[in-house]
Formats: sequence, C-alpha cells, structure tokens
Amino acid sequence: MQQKRFNWPLWTGLLLCVAAFLTYFTVFVNYPVTRDVPWVNYALFVLALVLLVTGWRRAPKKVLASIVAVLGVVIAGAFVFAIASTRGGMPGAAGSPAPGQKAPDFTLADTNGKPVTLSQTLAGSNGVLLIFYRGYW
Repeated sequence: MQQKRFNWPLWTGLLLCVAAFLTYFTVFVNYPVTRDVPWVNYALFVLALVLLVTGWRRAPKKVLASIVAVLGVVIAGAFVFAIASTRGGMPGAAGSPAPGQKAPDFTLADTNGKPVTLSQTLAGSNGVLLIFYRGYW
C-alpha cells in the first residue's frame, strides 16, 4: 500500500499567496520603495505561483489541488487588480483647475524676495511652467 505524502509545495504556495497579499497592505505600504512599485510582493507571488504549479503537478488527485491552485491564482489576480486600479493618480480638489484650464493668478516671492505674480510672468512670455512639490524631501 502506498503511503500518502504531504504536498508541501501546494500548501506553501497558497500560504505564500496569502502572505504576499496581506504584507503589502500591512507592511510594505509604509515604505515608498515598495509602496510605489510592490516588487517584493510581485516576487513573492511569482514564487508562490511556481510552488502552486509544482504542487498541482505533484498531486495524485487533482481536484483539491486544482481548487487550491485556482484560489492562489485568484488571490494573486486580486492583488494585481487592486494595485492597478489605484494607480489612477490623486483625486482632484474641489477648487482646483482642470488639466488645460488657465491657472488662477497668484503672487509669490522670487529668489530675491520680490513679489512676482503669475499674470506678470505670462505677459512677457509664451507660457509658464509651474512645478509644485509635495513639501518634504
């Protein structure tokens, strides 16, 4: 009689899928290097999918293995969808101009401390490039 072996690649792949999904939202979202492009999570998902395929191929009965593998693929797909759907940019503010619309006139100090208005700068040129920084470096 043949003894049943534990299919560790299959179950490890599923656990790694769940861990890769959860660690992005609990750990890696706190660091800009992994928040902007979740490369660590993508690498974990690739490893998990390799383990799931290996475990599925190794399984003697494919029903449970297929369910576990599909569940892992669904988790990975949900992660990719969640990340891709949130990459649309920041939402616009209520009073902000739309893209292509003329910016409202404002006054700021130049490098010498003299006040300069947007309308003054526009009067002597074809256009002005405005760059806004987030405020921390």
